[in-house]
Amino acid sequence: MKRFSPALLGLSLLAASALNGCVTARKYDDLSARQKADAQGKEAADRQLRSTTTELQKASDELAQLRLTQKRLVTDSAETGAAYRKTRSLYNELNNSYDKLLKNSDRELANKSSDYNKVAKDLARREAELGSLEVNLQKSKADNDRLAADLKTREARLAELTQALADKDKAVEDLKARVSKALLSFNSSDLQVKLKDGKVYVSLSEQLLFKSGSTKVDPKGQEALKKLATVLQEQKDVNVVVEGHTDNVPILRGTAGMTDNWDLSALRATEIARLLTTSGVSPERVTASGRGQYVPVAANDTPQNKAMNRRTEIILTPKLDELFQILGSNSSTSAPGK
Repeated sequence: MKRFSPALLGLSLLAASALNGCVTARKYDDLSARQKADAQGKEAADRQLRSTTTELQKASDELAQLRLTQKRLVTDSAETGAAYRKTRSLYNELNNSYDKLLKNSDRELANKSSDYNKVAKDLARREAELGSLEVNLQKSKADNDRLAADLKTREARLAELTQALADKDKAVEDLKARVSKALLSFNSSDLQVKLKDGKVYVSLSEQLLFKSGSTKVDPKGQEALKKLATVLQEQKDVNVVVEGHTDNVPILRGTAGMTDNWDLSALRATEIARLLTTSGVSPERVTASGRGQYVPVAANDTPQNKAMNRRTEIILTPKLDELFQILGSNSSTSAPGK
């Protein structure tokens, strides 16, 4: 259906009026007013169209900007994307679960509710266990820290003890060397210097020191003891133990002041201890003991072996005060509650 412009319509009406002579002035005015209203309506519609077009363009620009922003946010980082996908997956899983729950019957829903309560209780129990584990973990960490500190202290003590033992061994070696040098002039069959159990053993035969059954030291033996005393005067941190030994042959009955070989060995040890102290060794450092026939170095089955058993051993032991202090410190640090 064709539409005519208001101007053309007006001309048509005028022509019709002139030709027919039937259109009154009032109808003409009405048509003119209607034409004017139509023109104003068109103009208003055009303005509305322009405004709508402008707003549509603005909205399109904003939409394009929002799409760019969305694209930038989605592709911002691999981590964000992964998190987003994971969230979407979880969301989908939750939706699926929710849909399944909605499709269940009342009985199934009740069962699910019961299962949920069980899961909730189990979760609460596990959370409590987790809390307990965290507490234990903190406690274990504290214990580990304490043990690490204790281990470090023990390692330091061990290093200190190792050094003290090394110093002690060196001191014993030096002592043996000094004693050996001082007694170098004596026959090895009569006098021997050796290391044993961290101590220096000076073994003197009966032949060097005593006549058979006697407790008085011969001059040659006195010479050896004086040389030994000279070394010991310089080694003031060395303790001295004098041990007398015999073979298994009983002493003669009626020997003055003696009942058996114990007496003989003890008196000989005491005599040697006395000679060492009169030669300058502090008495507080010297101990005399008689071992009799009970610590032999050979079987008492031949004259030669019996001669080996008739001896005096002077045992030189460096004082271990420093070692005992270290060991005592270790014991105290390892005691419970320390």
